[in-house]
Amino acid sequence: MAKSKPAAPATAKARKPAPLALVKNDAWLAPYEPVLRQRQARLQARLAEIEQYHGSLLNYATAHQQLGLNHDAGRGGWVYREWAPGADYLSLIGDFNNWDRGANPLQKLEYGVWEVFLPDGEYDQRLTHGSRFKVHVVANGQGKDRLPATLRRAVQDEETKDFAGQIWRPEMPFAWTDQKFRTATAVKEPLIYEAHVGMATEENRVGTYREFAENVLPRIEADGYNTIQLMAVQEHPYYGSFGYHVANLFAASSRFGTPEDLKFLINEAHRRGIAVLLDIVHSHAVKNEAEGLADFDGSGNLYFHKGARGNHPGWDSKLFDYGRPEVQQFLLSNVRYWLEEFHFDGFRFDGVTSMLYHHHGEGVAFMGYDNYFGPAADEDAILYLQLATTLAHEFKKGSILVAEDMSGLPGLCRPIKEGGVGFDFRLAMGIPDYWIKLLKHTPDEHWPLGELWWTLTNRRAGEKTIAYAESHDQALVGDKTLAHWLFDAAIYVHMHNVDGDPGAARALALHKIIRLLTLAAGGEGYLNFIGNEFGHPEWVDFPREGNGWSYQYARRQWSLGDNPDLKFSQMGAFDKAMIHLAKARHVLAAGPATLLKHDEENQVLAFERGGLVFIVNLHVEKSLTDYRFWVSEEGKYRVVLSTDNARFGGFDRPDEAFEYETYEHQLSLYLPSRVALVLARAEA
Repeated sequence: MAKSKPAAPATAKARKPAPLALVKNDAWLAPYEPVLRQRQARLQARLAEIEQYHGSLLNYATAHQQLGLNHDAGRGGWVYREWAPGADYLSLIGDFNNWDRGANPLQKLEYGVWEVFLPDGEYDQRLTHGSRFKVHVVANGQGKDRLPATLRRAVQDEETKDFAGQIWRPEMPFAWTDQKFRTATAVKEPLIYEAHVGMATEENRVGTYREFAENVLPRIEADGYNTIQLMAVQEHPYYGSFGYHVANLFAASSRFGTPEDLKFLINEAHRRGIAVLLDIVHSHAVKNEAEGLADFDGSGNLYFHKGARGNHPGWDSKLFDYGRPEVQQFLLSNVRYWLEEFHFDGFRFDGVTSMLYHHHGEGVAFMGYDNYFGPAADEDAILYLQLATTLAHEFKKGSILVAEDMSGLPGLCRPIKEGGVGFDFRLAMGIPDYWIKLLKHTPDEHWPLGELWWTLTNRRAGEKTIAYAESHDQALVGDKTLAHWLFDAAIYVHMHNVDGDPGAARALALHKIIRLLTLAAGGEGYLNFIGNEFGHPEWVDFPREGNGWSYQYARRQWSLGDNPDLKFSQMGAFDKAMIHLAKARHVLAAGPATLLKHDEENQVLAFERGGLVFIVNLHVEKSLTDYRFWVSEEGKYRVVLSTDNARFGGFDRPDEAFEYETYEHQLSLYLPSRVALVLARAEA
């Protein structure tokens, strides 16, 4: 008989748990480890509670299947449910009952849910594909016609401009053919094309999902981008909001076409090997009551916080109450819905900084770690984000989650098990701000290269970022794109490729250099806003009263980029070459860039990344002969990309056919002014 081990002495101390991986990697986080562990424990407790009552997180995220208007074949009719605990009366109204507010009242069930059943025998010929409907809600003695919270499709009346829900049950469901598409295979490192379907046409009107699939997807594929980030998909009543004042979180905007049209777009992107991200807005919602969720049941506190806390101070919108279980379930169901119903491959979460803190990042500099873990942190929102990232990664393996955060919260883009929040990437928001600041306030000859390098490379180790020189934020009216800042008025008069205007030559050279530096050193992913790859000449301004409801600036002038006689096409050709090189060499999947030379006197930066050597001369006039700098590997090097190539509007000054050989780990180059070169070892 085996002897049992003696019991441990009663006085033995409990073993201290090993530090979280996040803390191991950043010793400055040690004082805040209890907060990180508390967040982990709270998440685990919430997950356990969800599993106890709902079986799993995936089952929990099905509010859209329980609420709203759904056909139940088992019961033989339509079931409409709505969560409105504070309401006194609800009725389903629509063209099926002549909008009679007394014809189909709902009955109040448990937990503030209301329900009405409409049997097929009586309603199958009235509740049909295309039927319009709303819900009438009476609260505090006042009745209002509202749009259901989980509405799948909202359509606007051309004359009255009023939105209504619409039953969408086409005879033939969409036939997906993307079963073999795998995000992880298609996207080794994200090269993101940020796009807005409505403004993707050159005509003065709203573009469609189908047109985007047929006309723009081939461009994106040819340019080498492997990911599309679609803006303004969630339904929004005001077109000019750029899609950020969402009213109907489960509805794909009908102004661009049908749900099948959006599915066609995504299916076609997958056929071309391109992943599609949804720019999802869970940080706030439109305050409109006629179209949105504000004060839905008259309580002033249903989906949003009550009183002043429910209003965003800078965005004129409503703020979700993430601590309320029903709101958690509603938003998590929204995450699942877009992944499941439309086959999106992940999300760019808008306004994450606003979610993370009670002050929403307004006027806060984030100078120390206390800013991240003190009383200003919104623990309910952090819990929700942890649930959302867990759900997305669980539901769709390889899904890509990008956080729009300017605070730099440690661990935001690390796994939850390490003490993080679970995102995959954060946007490097400081980089575009820095480029604009330089162009607005600092002459070229005084650009501080040390500060520039620090801005490009200053990111948390182990947390991936999406670098970008400009996005839609920089393109909006009131600001200007990089091309517009650089060319200024010349963008209208000196863009022919034989026009030797020196100001335009400077602008063209810097446009290429800025984008190359940003991609090569700025992050582990890269983003470009639609049209900026060829230096789109103007800002974005959607139709509004102030511009006479014009579409002049809410479109993309593709013909400029396609015209071989214009500098726009040269900028586009460079962007294409840069993206294809980065993808072929997996530059963004490599480790951080290593600085080789920082020469303020000659305005030269040189660095290595992914087996390539990047060197740029930003001097306004001085070209350098026999310019020497150290490289890590001996051997012969050849130029694989030059911003001075004539195809890109350059002057062909460096000989791209020449092979450079190291001598004692040094290369010697001819480096013209305002030129960037990318070199690879000849053996590579």
